Amino acid sequence: MIMQNTPLASVLMTVYNREKYIAEAIESVLASSYTNFELIIVDDCSKDKSLEIAKTYKDERITIYVNEANLGQFQNRNKAAEYAKGKYIKYLDSDDIIYPHGLEVMVEAMEKFPEAAYAIPGKSNDIKPFPFLCNGKQNVRKHFTHEPIFIFGPSALIFRTDTFIKIKKFGDDTYVGSDIDILLNLAAKYSFIKMSPAQIWWRIHEEQEINKGTLNYDYFYNYFNKMVLFLGENKSIFSKNEYSIALKKLRNLYIGKILRLIINAKFMPVKKFLLNNPLFLKLLITQ
Repeated sequence: MIMQNTPLASVLMTVYNREKYIAEAIESVLASSYTNFELIIVDDCSKDKSLEIAKTYKDERITIYVNEANLGQFQNRNKAAEYAKGKYIKYLDSDDIIYPHGLEVMVEAMEKFPEAAYAIPGKSNDIKPFPFLCNGKQNVRKHFTHEPIFIFGPSALIFRTDTFIKIKKFGDDTYVGSDIDILLNLAAKYSFIKMSPAQIWWRIHEEQEINKGTLNYDYFYNYFNKMVLFLGENKSIFSKNEYSIALKKLRNLYIGKILRLIINAKFMPVKKFLLNNPLFLKLLITQ
């Protein structure tokens, strides 16, 4: 299929040591029913055959870049976004698969609601037909006070490129949830879309980046701290009671995660951790 001069969608695939899966990921994009896209592959100094496999695909819609040094997961995502020419950014991790209809569904949703910053999967029991527009601030409040909403990894999402670049790119790799962080920050300023679920297949395996979050306290603490900072910076979104509920629920959630890991004796001694992290200690004892 011949791509138009300027693709409407930029599919961004960041790669680090994914020789087992990258072929399936690339082929899933090329099999898309929607054809006006570019596929940008950015290799983060892989030590296996990932780059070699990617180079075997000769489709003119594919462009491959290789970083001079390893950037890490989220900084590599930001680097990939710098190469994007499309109106929309669609990440697909190099160990995931997008279904043939997935890109078409996502682009159509974004085209229908040009005021939205991004689209996330809805739930099968949502009360409206997909896609539909959501109030950002209202759902930020709901995320913290009722049930989590912004819980999706990059493969499940599509962003409006100009908004993504202008407002906030991904943070660093020092905490689990840099993807959730960007969704919250954008929703605090823009509306977003809920679209039909199940547009991608998220592969679960032992080498996933998300598993790093079980290796040390820092990942949990840094994410917890990010969410506390977000609440403080966006306090005007919440009523006084909502803010109190949000902080309490956040505190209880992450105290529970840390305590379960302490019980399993996976991390450093708890005394050392609490002394090194006074904010967590303060919230631990706050009633």
